[in-house]
Amino acid sequence: MVKAGELGGVLEVVLKRLAEFSEKAQKIKGKVKAAMFYPVAVLIVAVGILILLMVFVIPRFRDVFNGMNMTLPGFTLFVLDVSEMIKDHILETMGIVAVCTVIFLVIINKTKLGRMIWDKFKLKVPVLGPVVSKVSIGRFTRTLGTLVSSGVPILQALTIVKETAGNVIIANAIVGVHESVKEGETITAPLEASGVFPPMVVSMVDVGEQTGALPEMLLRIADNYDEEVDNAVSAMTSLLEPIMIVFLAVIVGSIVIAMFLPLIVIIEGMTGDGGNR
Repeated sequence: MVKAGELGGVLEVVLKRLAEFSEKAQKIKGKVKAAMFYPVAVLIVAVGILILLMVFVIPRFRDVFNGMNMTLPGFTLFVLDVSEMIKDHILETMGIVAVCTVIFLVIINKTKLGRMIWDKFKLKVPVLGPVVSKVSIGRFTRTLGTLVSSGVPILQALTIVKETAGNVIIANAIVGVHESVKEGETITAPLEASGVFPPMVVSMVDVGEQTGALPEMLLRIADNYDEEVDNAVSAMTSLLEPIMIVFLAVIVGSIVIAMFLPLIVIIEGMTGDGGNR
């Protein structure tokens, strides 16, 4: 872009556009990170509480139950067995989790198939998928619009956009667009065929291509998607908060119920004995 600005005598304009582009990209990235902070924090707290209960609290109940010489409910036995496994093999468990995490990261970052599957999953997963999709489409349209409006040839611009897409599925769609333009065809057809871009985006790109105002239309799409990302992030945060709270409540509540089931059995037995008398 800087080279195109120097050749065209519009370096100042290009640098201004680059600054605006970087500022908006960082703004969107910051909003997504901020939105993910709360769910991640709740998840970490939930895992910490779960480990604390399983390692230090549940074993004390086992000692109490062993002194009662009674048959424990199946759910209680299951929780006690899980607790014993975690307590006795906590280092092995953490090691297995660490190894699985490393293998997962290597697969999604170092293999083409793994990266493709992971990127497709990110686009399709409920709640988070729409946000990832909107961010990717907004980045694609803003980058391409900024490059083309700065005088960068369309084929070179598409190559740059492909490298900065951040998602293999989006990048493959851009490759299709590049090949179409290289053959003298339109941008719209491969965008629509990819199945990644919504019909509204395809229609707006088509209008921009036919009217000769493609850069302006791309930047307008990017502005619209910036607003949609804000709304999607807010909606995702509002939805994830109760989901994480309910998840934590279910986990802790299930453990509490499992520990109190034997007490309920004992109380019912005592009530039955009292009634028989």
